[in-house]
Amino acid sequence: MDTTDTLPTTPAAPEPATPPGTTTRPAEHSPPTGRRSAWTRPALVALLVGTGLLYLWDLGASGWANSFYAAAVQAGSVSGKAFFYGSSDAANSITVDKTPAALWLMALSVRVFGLNTWAMLVPQALCGVGSVGVLYATVKRWYGPAAGLIAGAVLAVTPVATLMFRFNNPDALLVLLLVAGAYATVRALETASTRWIVLAGTLVGFGFLTKMLQAFLLVPVFAGVYLLAAPTGLWRRVRQLLLAGVAVVVSAGWWVAVVELVPASARPYIGGSQGNSILELTLGYNGLGRITGDEVGSVGGGGGRMGGGGGGGGPFSGQTGLARMFDGEVGGQISWLLPAALILLVAGLLMAGRAPRTDRTRAGLLLWAAGCWSPG
Repeated sequence: MDTTDTLPTTPAAPEPATPPGTTTRPAEHSPPTGRRSAWTRPALVALLVGTGLLYLWDLGASGWANSFYAAAVQAGSVSGKAFFYGSSDAANSITVDKTPAALWLMALSVRVFGLNTWAMLVPQALCGVGSVGVLYATVKRWYGPAAGLIAGAVLAVTPVATLMFRFNNPDALLVLLLVAGAYATVRALETASTRWIVLAGTLVGFGFLTKMLQAFLLVPVFAGVYLLAAPTGLWRRVRQLLLAGVAVVVSAGWWVAVVELVPASARPYIGGSQGNSILELTLGYNGLGRITGDEVGSVGGGGGRMGGGGGGGGPFSGQTGLARMFDGEVGGQISWLLPAALILLVAGLLMAGRAPRTDRTRAGLLLWAAGCWSPG
């Protein structure tokens, strides 16, 4: 009689019990794995390399770009005092009409590589590559790599971005800092992280050191979306936003405090102001003047340059005011995207319907839509 040996079977390990009073919740927008992720890295590398080639190709054709800022870059490369204040000349007679963070990058490059147009403009192009990469990382976290690549590619080839990242106006660094601020806000929204929302405030503060109050246009966007959608209690959200506000003030205010405390006789005149005051420049020419068009203190009045200064804004010229994004100078560079963005926003919000307060789809739509519609 044949006998068959039966191998003993190992019983399956019991599933861990769920602690009383807790519920399991599937992870939202979990990162893709397997075959789909195999193409992600090569595609990202191709996007960044292509963006770099686009922004660096024949970069010298821009010449000295905005000569007003080019002079300040040259001054900052030879004088530490001119570097700190953003003086338009090495003798430190007067500053440019902006805070100097963008000049710092270009002046450091010129100090290392010598005075030439490439040394001045390559940091601007690299800010563009960085902006595309950070935007990809931000969108990818919630919507996957395909959406991130599309978002990065759209930014890379948008005409106004191509011009901006090949020019020496402050907008290149400003965009990089604000996109990084959006990334930090997205990270904060995922876990109600105090660290990330404070980092977002810090990045906005450094945006102020790049182009003053224009960076603060996104403060209500970041704060409002976080207050609406962060997955924690109301009062904790409020406390976290207060801490982020402190981070904005500290990261933006240290330079302003130094300039205001140093006697006027020991520093250059504040360009763009009537009374040699950085606060006047902030609230006047670079504040309400950007909305009303009454740019008292500017070189050439309110006829409008986009952050122009005395040398003119080059490809960014146009009238100041709320209607500026739709005028003949700027409309063809970016405004043609706005109707499509508005339609997609409305459709997305309707699809979100009665989703929970913390719904990421709605939070992401509000974050990016409000950011895109904030005038620069």
